[in-house]
This record gives sequence, C-alpha cells and structure tokens, in this order.
Amino acid sequence: MAIYNLGSINADYFYQVPHLPGPGETLAATDVTRGLGGKGANMSVAAARAGAHAVHVGAVGADGAWAIQRLMEFGVDTRHVATLADTPMGQAVITVDAAGENSIVLLNGANHQIPQNIISAALSEASPGDTLLMQNETLNQVESANIAKKLGLYVAYAAAPFEAEAAKKVLPFLDFLILNEIEAAQLEEATKTKPEALGVTDVIITLGADGARWLHNGSARDFPAMPVTPVDTTGAGDTFTGYVLAARDRSLPMQQCIALAMRAGALMVTRQGTADVIPDLKDVDEARF
Repeated sequence: MAIYNLGSINADYFYQVPHLPGPGETLAATDVTRGLGGKGANMSVAAARAGAHAVHVGAVGADGAWAIQRLMEFGVDTRHVATLADTPMGQAVITVDAAGENSIVLLNGANHQIPQNIISAALSEASPGDTLLMQNETLNQVESANIAKKLGLYVAYAAAPFEAEAAKKVLPFLDFLILNEIEAAQLEEATKTKPEALGVTDVIITLGADGARWLHNGSARDFPAMPVTPVDTTGAGDTFTGYVLAARDRSLPMQQCIALAMRAGALMVTRQGTADVIPDLKDVDEARF
C-alpha cells in the first residue's frame, strides 16, 4: 500500500518575534532559521515517519535540490518531484511568538506549476486501495481526484489553506476530509450542509486545544487533546493528517489512527520547526503525556 501525496514543497523561513506583528508594525526578530515545509511536504514526511510508503508528487525550482534531498532523508519517495528551471520553489515566511502561535505568508512558486504528466505518471503506478492525499496549496485537484477515484484509490483532502469553492469541487470524489473548526463552519455555510451530511465517509474536524472530532456514517466521536505546553504550532495539523492516513494505510481502525495522530500532533507542538522536526513512530510510542 502507498500514499500518493499531490502536495506543496516550501522553504520555510522562521522568524522568532516577541508577538505577532500588527498592521503597519515594524518588529525586530530575535532569530531566523530555514527549514523544509509546505503542507504537502509536511504530510509526506509525517506519513513516512509513521511507517507508510509516502510518494510525493510535486515540484521545486532550480533552488530546491536541497528540499528533495531532505525528503529522501526522511524516507519519502521523490521520483515524482519535478525540478522546474524557470520558477522559484515555494516559500513561507513564518513569524512565531513566545506562546508558539504563528502567522504565515506564502509564495506558491513551483507548487502551482506541477506538470500534469508528473501527476499522471505517479497515479499510473497506484493500485486499488492506495491513497491519494491532496491539500489546497497545489492545482489540478479535481482532475487528480477524478483519476484516483476511477482507479479505486482512497481519496483524502486536507482543506487548507481553505477556499470554499475549491473544497466544494473535490467533495464528490472524497472518502476522507480533514479541516479545522473554523473551516468546517465556512464549508457548512458554503454548502448549506452539515459536515456529517456531506457524503464523505470519514470527516475529521480538528479543534485545537480541545482535540478532534471524527464523523463517520452519521455518528460522532470526540478525541481529547494531550496536555502539553506548546512551543510552536506550525505543522502540527499536517503531522496529525500524515499520521492518521499512515495508520489507516497499515489497516488500523480509524479510532486507533486518530488516537495515534493525537499523540504525534501533541509531540510536534513541543518542537520548533516543521518537516525537519516531525516525530517518528518510535518517538510517538515512547512519549509520556
């Protein structure tokens, strides 16, 4: 089994600040670091570190060779990551305050120019029962979901950065949808349909410090958050998603998938960074909360 992730790859630039800047404010940072990120790359790394065969489908610019190397070091299959000579790789400028909260500015770069033939080549290798994972930091989502559905893949969508129209377009193809509480409310307003009635088999609504809610066949189950002191919340949701789908790929019941992902996400917020610090399965199993 494998998880094919049509996803973004970014260079994340972290700026440590005393508080998140307001409109028109000039603020001195106390530190800056560069790391591997992008919601797609984060989820691929999380899935790989959770024990899945994660195949990343994406693109970087000529400045992104280091990012491909990092993905490979984390165990991600990068055969379907294109290098584009005429565009920069995606970038994220992330400010993180003393409480671990963040604000993010994105440059799409190569993430919005993934060649269609790269996507088609990757999906041509997939087998029924494999997973296609997507987020809203790339294009060609509907076309890819349609192909995956016809091939018998489990189609998963992390609805962020949230756009109601983008989410509505892929809904008919989805088996799995994950979004936060605010995004769930926005989607309900846009569709005039409650999340449990969207026709998606598994819907997970993340609730921040309150945990997560799983909606399945008309029933709901809540999972409490682990008691931790956050250092940096960046990438925690991506870690959660990668772990859920990796555990499902190993045929664990969804309740166990979510419980494991809750632990991974909790451990992630105690670390500074994104893909480079996503915990592996051994870390998660041994963590004490």
